[in-house]
Amino acid sequence: MKNSILYILLLSSTLTLGQSDTNAYTSYKNKIVAYADLGYTTAPFSVHYNFNPEVDKLKYRNNFRTVLGFGVSYKWFALRLGIPLPGNVRPISRYGSTSHYDLGLDFTIKKTFCDIDIRNYKGYAIKNAVNWNDTLTDLHPNDVRPSTNAVSFSANVWYFHDHNFKMTALKGKTAHYNREVKTWYIKSSLNVFGVGNGENPIIPVELIDTLNSKTGTNVISSVDLGVIPGYAYVNKVNNWQFSVIGGLGGAIQGKFYSVDKVPRGFLGLAPRYDIKLIGGYSVPKYFLFLVTDFDNKSIRFSDFVYRQSFYSIKLVGGWRFDVKEKKKKEKSN
Repeated sequence: MKNSILYILLLSSTLTLGQSDTNAYTSYKNKIVAYADLGYTTAPFSVHYNFNPEVDKLKYRNNFRTVLGFGVSYKWFALRLGIPLPGNVRPISRYGSTSHYDLGLDFTIKKTFCDIDIRNYKGYAIKNAVNWNDTLTDLHPNDVRPSTNAVSFSANVWYFHDHNFKMTALKGKTAHYNREVKTWYIKSSLNVFGVGNGENPIIPVELIDTLNSKTGTNVISSVDLGVIPGYAYVNKVNNWQFSVIGGLGGAIQGKFYSVDKVPRGFLGLAPRYDIKLIGGYSVPKYFLFLVTDFDNKSIRFSDFVYRQSFYSIKLVGGWRFDVKEKKKKEKSN
């Protein structure tokens, strides 16, 4: 009798845990999900060095446009088309024009989430260059540099300890959560990134230090392999879902610069961190989410430091449509 009672209790607890795992999130991959998004992506960077007593930091800013996207998802198929809206966010007279493209791919395998991103931005302006460039004025204070080009390739693999933690459910289009889920994770990352300015130096001629060849380089680049441990949390309260992902780690970095077409390379370490904030409203028929993504990169050559941030902010909303299944009629003999 005691063994029977123990068996029933164990079976009940197993069923309860199984149901809890099953109900952690609701998947809508069998529905047609049509959505639109509105937002922007940008990639500012800065160079730190004691150029002179008044200048120790140069801020490079790209001129971006708001992007309107349309997408559809059903089962394994997903398609999105992004259209830049007319007009730049910043005045062209001060920041010039920037051309850019972003390509991305992501997929999930059991407890791991994999994503690949390629980003390219061409056309920057150095803010407040009027402080050292006599040819500029207060009406046009920035040094517009159409040849300055920033590129980034990254391939990441995220391992989440809790199998209920899914990136697809965080973003809210094809799934949403029903309860709290929290887990630690480990992210491995391969990055190739850098900035160049054609045949000309990245730093303005007026600020180049003839005693430091790095200030005259026309290319700064890096290849690094990093590991970032972190913590992830998601919850849903009264149809409002919110999540945060944060981690801190480091990378082994091969870093390079070129002077007079002669490349020079070094090996070192670089810090890396993760920040993702996603939240919004979701019910079975429709959803509206604010999705943010931050990617910070840096290269340090002693007293000469290059730092860049790639980030995007999008408002994503859509509708989930039921698919009518055709019933097979049995033919009578």
